[in-house]
Amino acid sequence: MRAPALLAAAILAPIFARADDGALCAPPPGNLPIAAPLEHVAARLNEGAPLTIVAVGSSSTSGIGASSPELSYPSRLEVELQRRLPRHEISIVNRGKGGEDAPEELARLGRDVVAAHPDLAIWQVGTNAVLRRDDLGTDGEWMREGIDLMKKSGIDVVLMDMQYAPRVLERHSYPVMEELIANTAVEDHVGLFRRFALMRFWQSSHAADAPPMVGGDGLHMTDAGYGCLAADLAAALVANWQAETKLAQRAHAAPDSIAGLTTRPSVSAASARPARETGRNDAVPFN
Repeated sequence: MRAPALLAAAILAPIFARADDGALCAPPPGNLPIAAPLEHVAARLNEGAPLTIVAVGSSSTSGIGASSPELSYPSRLEVELQRRLPRHEISIVNRGKGGEDAPEELARLGRDVVAAHPDLAIWQVGTNAVLRRDDLGTDGEWMREGIDLMKKSGIDVVLMDMQYAPRVLERHSYPVMEELIANTAVEDHVGLFRRFALMRFWQSSHAADAPPMVGGDGLHMTDAGYGCLAADLAAALVANWQAETKLAQRAHAAPDSIAGLTTRPSVSAASARPARETGRNDAVPFN
């Protein structure tokens, strides 16, 4: 883990003590799980191999609004994942560029994502499209083209939707984009991290004296917002990987049970899969 990330962890220790006890960063009931299996990532972790993640997107990936680059969500995510998975080497590459929309990001996925040979890409998408236009007819095609490119390169993909922020809520097309991203994730069998719903829950549940999650510009997240985003995203990723490992263990156990080689009951992968989809986190941890 990089030294600046360790420094950021020390700086934000008081905030994340609150996150751990649910006072600041708690997700809504059900935890907004990432349902699609991240199979490449789970395999790397099971092998004990280094894990590389690329975060691609626009200004809320690059970290506009954070007081330093070390407090952007990708930097904080590396800290949070390393804390949860201390025996694994985890590296996150920040490929966010402020002001970009899906077509600009699509044009650089090859050199900025695929060329890095990551195990996982987190693609933050949709906000600038909503801010710029009401016609979102081609956005789904851009997303699907980018997903296809990354999947063919052996990369697991998680889509991250818009931030819940005043300037986004002013636009009539934001519900269309939220639905479009969700449907694209389901249809293309990739992960979805519902940042919009998560931040909406934060706003409805926080006390009046809680640190603001969105800055004075009505759009970009604050240090506290990026930190909570990273904490909740890390928890969702780890829960997904744990569920995938448990499914694999049960799938391997089932043939042995049928052959009479073990007394453990046979559990099919189909019956086990709802553990991921409902956000349960009862699987064997990576540590």
